Amino acid sequence: MKRIALFPGSFDPFTAGHYNILTRALTMFDEVVVAIGINQEKHGFYTTEQKLDVIRQCVDGMKGVSVISYDGLTIDICRELGIRHIVRGVRNMIDFESERSTADANRRLAPDIETIIIPTAQEFAHISSSAVRDILRHKGDTSMFMLKGVHLPPYNG
Repeated sequence: MKRIALFPGSFDPFTAGHYNILTRALTMFDEVVVAIGINQEKHGFYTTEQKLDVIRQCVDGMKGVSVISYDGLTIDICRELGIRHIVRGVRNMIDFESERSTADANRRLAPDIETIIIPTAQEFAHISSSAVRDILRHKGDTSMFMLKGVHLPPYNG
């Protein structure tokens, strides 16, 4: 039986830190589905299609990785796809507390789905999507936060 995990997030944008979590999750699972959650109440920096494109650039040629988007509860897409594990990355204790709360809520709603929390490698702990967005807004260089060769769409705000 294949071990499959869902790696959900807004990925706005998908950074080198996200990639670090993904590659480490692949050491534990046969397949990882990177899943962009669509939040109807949040206006993202990038469109879902742009996010899908950036992530596909990052995972091009990687075995065991697929990329999707979904609308609704994460546990519902897990059930729909037959996935029993959720992977979440954390950079610090603030992230951990937030992810733990979400994992606890998910466990109450879906006791058969387990959340695996992976701390990001130290060299990526300073990277956040919100910092990358802020740099983009001010026309700065985001290359040190992204994978080499990945091109972000321009900011048009």
